[in-house]
Amino acid sequence: MHQHAYEGQCAAAERTRRASTTSPIRYPKLTLFALALGTFAIGTGEFGSNGIIQLFAADLDVSIPVATYAITAYAFGVVVGSPAIILLAARANRRTLLLGLVLLFLVGNGLSALAPNIVLLVVCRFIAGSVQGAFFGAGAVVAAYVYGPGKGGKAFATVMSGLTIATIAGSPLGTFIGQSAGWRVMYWAVVAVGLLAGAALVAWLPRTDELRGGSIANELSALRRGNVWLMVAVAALGISSIFAVYTFIGPFVTDAARRDASLIPLALAVFGLGMAVGNHLGGRVADRHGHRGLIWGYGGVLVLLVLIGMAGSNLAILLPCLFGVGATMMYAIPTIQVRLTGFAPDAPTLMGALNLAALNLANSLGAIGGAVTLDAGWGTLSTVWAGFVLTAAGLLLYVVTVARRKPEPISPVLPDNTARTHPRPKIRSTSG
Repeated sequence: MHQHAYEGQCAAAERTRRASTTSPIRYPKLTLFALALGTFAIGTGEFGSNGIIQLFAADLDVSIPVATYAITAYAFGVVVGSPAIILLAARANRRTLLLGLVLLFLVGNGLSALAPNIVLLVVCRFIAGSVQGAFFGAGAVVAAYVYGPGKGGKAFATVMSGLTIATIAGSPLGTFIGQSAGWRVMYWAVVAVGLLAGAALVAWLPRTDELRGGSIANELSALRRGNVWLMVAVAALGISSIFAVYTFIGPFVTDAARRDASLIPLALAVFGLGMAVGNHLGGRVADRHGHRGLIWGYGGVLVLLVLIGMAGSNLAILLPCLFGVGATMMYAIPTIQVRLTGFAPDAPTLMGALNLAALNLANSLGAIGGAVTLDAGWGTLSTVWAGFVLTAAGLLLYVVTVARRKPEPISPVLPDNTARTHPRPKIRSTSG
């Protein structure tokens, strides 16, 4: 999903290793597996929350619109917390940073399982969300370093497979656990996966000074570029429709289509499968056809939203449309990420966090927009019309402002730690 957002980071990590050492990394496949397991845990916790929204709303005695504040809080955790963590930990070793993020992830989800009211649940979801962008960014650097020169994109694609699997399997499974054993048990299951990921990272992440951080001056310079903020706005507005649908899949199935709640995991899996297909196709389009992926993706999702809004109470129409919304929106996302990174190629780490911040701001906007339409009494399926308005605004903004603007030239600047490499660097990897 976020592979292209981190290509600059991957290239920097590759250059660092090429300039400093040719020593092999022990257990490279296990290291990548550990990182993927971490993204799987994060994705399951994020998307799984959407599947159990009705459960914790009922248990905590709040309405579904109020319950969406927990979803919104997670998104704001990514928007605010992740960039802050990246800047505060700019010089920290990526291994140390990743392990610290896992610990924070366990705290956020463990406390979510114990939250006695909606206020504390909102706070805990913010804590859990603050991990996401920073983990993806640091994981991208480590993955590219482990794979070595020329394979950074492949390495990070492997790591991000954990998030894709979370949308297809982790979220439906988490929803099933929540329905069968209670929503709190779902969060404990996420904690269990997080513990496994943490143990794997301790065992298989390489121990080397070459993974230490560097200066953030180049990263911060990107914040002065207008094109960057325009693309963030395009992403936040346009992608919001995916969350105006995904957040409310449970009510769509039970209230609009009037089917048993046991079908919610199936609907989530269908949506996740669409996301995986769209991501695969969208990556190719983004690399070959400029901004077509964004325009085609946004345009396609607008058509599907109309279909859901008018006929989504029919399950035979709802399920294919859920697949289509996931596919068309993910078809657009790689183009957004390529364009954003292209406008600031010398600030890849912060662009990675900003990219995730934009997507999670979209999560918040979609959830809030849907909650507004529900509060207004317009019906369960009315949430898609909020998504329609937001995505149409994003598409219009893109066409009018940045569609034809050229990316910045790529500067061959190496990270700070490249200049500090040792004649014979020592690379250590543990096995437990």
